[in-house]
Amino acid sequence: MTEEKYIISSCVISNSSVLKNNEIIFSCNDDDLHSFLISLYHFIKTEYPKFYKMDNLSKLGFLASEILIKDEETVKKYKPGEIGIVLTNANSSLDADEKYFQSVKEIASPALFVYTLPNIVIGEICIRNNFKGENSFFVFENFNAAFIQQYVRDLFGNNIVQLCICGWVDVLGENYKAALFLVSKNKAQNAVLFNEENLDRIFKTV
Repeated sequence: MTEEKYIISSCVISNSSVLKNNEIIFSCNDDDLHSFLISLYHFIKTEYPKFYKMDNLSKLGFLASEILIKDEETVKKYKPGEIGIVLTNANSSLDADEKYFQSVKEIASPALFVYTLPNIVIGEICIRNNFKGENSFFVFENFNAAFIQQYVRDLFGNNIVQLCICGWVDVLGENYKAALFLVSKNKAQNAVLFNEENLDRIFKTV
């Protein structure tokens, strides 16, 4: 019998609202994505100057990961190489790609070019937290809970990770959504089973 895994923390960001473990912790009236992300950055009181240089996809994923693992002592129990990240979205890095394409018409922007790969958001999270485990980025038309569950369970089953951040981070223009899950083989207080039903349920909360 396959050993159960658990979602010990979750963070969903959408429609100018932020939920941590199904409770709203932040909301504002900023319809502009850039303004909303800056407001959220100040709200969580993170000191990370590199944040301002990131593209919107990386900013969104970075903020969601900061909220996800804040006060989660479990993260400190594992070595950097034991913590993995598996992310998905629908638009890859198209938001940054389009902005870079526009810059090429005048002077190509190296600062934008850096972010024309979707897995850069994973790199930003890993650099911030010194995570060195397995990481992958996949593109689907819609949130695919079945794939995430199977892929992450395989990583645990093959002893590749002991803890995993997984989920969805997507940005295109003013449309955005992040839904991240911290998955462990050890059950924590208020944890829920890591399965398709709970992934979908949490994803749809905002």
